[in-house]
Amino acid sequence: MKILVINCGSSSLKYQLIDSETEAVLAKGLCERIGIDGKFTYKPANGDKVVADIDQPDHKKSVSIVLDALTDKDNGVIADLGEIGAVGHRVVHGGEKFAASTLITEDVMKAIEECNDLAPLHNPANIIGINACTELMPGVPQVAVFDTAFHQSMPAEAFLYGVPYEYYTKYGVRKYGFHGTSHSYVSKRTAEILGLDYDKAKIVVCHLGNGASICAVDGGKSVETSMGLTPLMGLIMGTRSGEIDPGAMEYIANKEGMDLKGIMNVLNKQSGVLGMSGVSSDFRDIDDAIKDGNAQAKAAKDAFIHRVVTYVGGYIAAMNGVDAIAFTAGVGENAPDVREAVSRQFGYLGVQIDDSLNNIRGEERIISTPDSKVKVLVVPTNEELMIARDTEALAK
Repeated sequence: MKILVINCGSSSLKYQLIDSETEAVLAKGLCERIGIDGKFTYKPANGDKVVADIDQPDHKKSVSIVLDALTDKDNGVIADLGEIGAVGHRVVHGGEKFAASTLITEDVMKAIEECNDLAPLHNPANIIGINACTELMPGVPQVAVFDTAFHQSMPAEAFLYGVPYEYYTKYGVRKYGFHGTSHSYVSKRTAEILGLDYDKAKIVVCHLGNGASICAVDGGKSVETSMGLTPLMGLIMGTRSGEIDPGAMEYIANKEGMDLKGIMNVLNKQSGVLGMSGVSSDFRDIDDAIKDGNAQAKAAKDAFIHRVVTYVGGYIAAMNGVDAIAFTAGVGENAPDVREAVSRQFGYLGVQIDDSLNNIRGEERIISTPDSKVKVLVVPTNEELMIARDTEALAK
């Protein structure tokens, strides 16, 4: 079965066409600046990348452009749309309504819409993408794969906040967690690489990128994760503050004359390593600044590493042990020094990193020594493949 994977943002649309039998990516690309002017990228597996400026007033037009490219007589990878057996959609927030991926129906759409308040920037865009595919590909099964679903296995002691319980019962205020599709894929792949029984293994996944989160996977289930009701909680990230004393923001608000909207803008867009370093949200720029002797940039990176260590250590304790620690996403896959610095702090558990094995970027590999009591790996994430797998299973 050929599966079209769609990931809609407010002004963008990422896509891949995947052959579920071979798990090969037949074509992939990106629609950008939707509703502004429009930029389209298309790369067939055995062809040249096509980049074009194409007017895209809305997501429906973007989906139409993608389908035209896939069936193009010169650069297309399928003869007609009838070859697409199903469409898998990344949906950011499923609240407590969805603990697994699901076939999209009218009732499912209503339930997704009811989660819009929990992800006002993402869920509406995801819904637009689903509606566009429904109109352009009538009768083709569609599946919603939720960022939050994998974490619905967390126990109450992990997801409840220390606020009046009525806020949970009335408004669903609790920890939900994100990057679930990535954490699911990477933890499963880690068990496969190491020959572990996934249903018994204890794995900590470090999804470290511009957005970053840690997840404790015990017996194939998420039992703790660092992001919360929103992706703002947890680790220091590219532009997000992560964990912070709310009283500190009240203090700043009073000093700066800021309202709640201004505070949230600071926390989401002006904080993290960008705000701390004064340089950039990109770790490559941070590293360049450190090489030039920028002490502020070094302090920001050290704080990021420290926060990762404290969460990993806490999650090992929560699981009462650990078999493996896996690094993934932009920083996790491409920053050997970050992996080494984090792993070094768990030497007391018998973690030993092989520097020669760790000297890689974006490559799947065990980077711990053969006698390391806890195995450490780099596992490039593949959320699109995970979405395709769930979609095939539900659409058959």
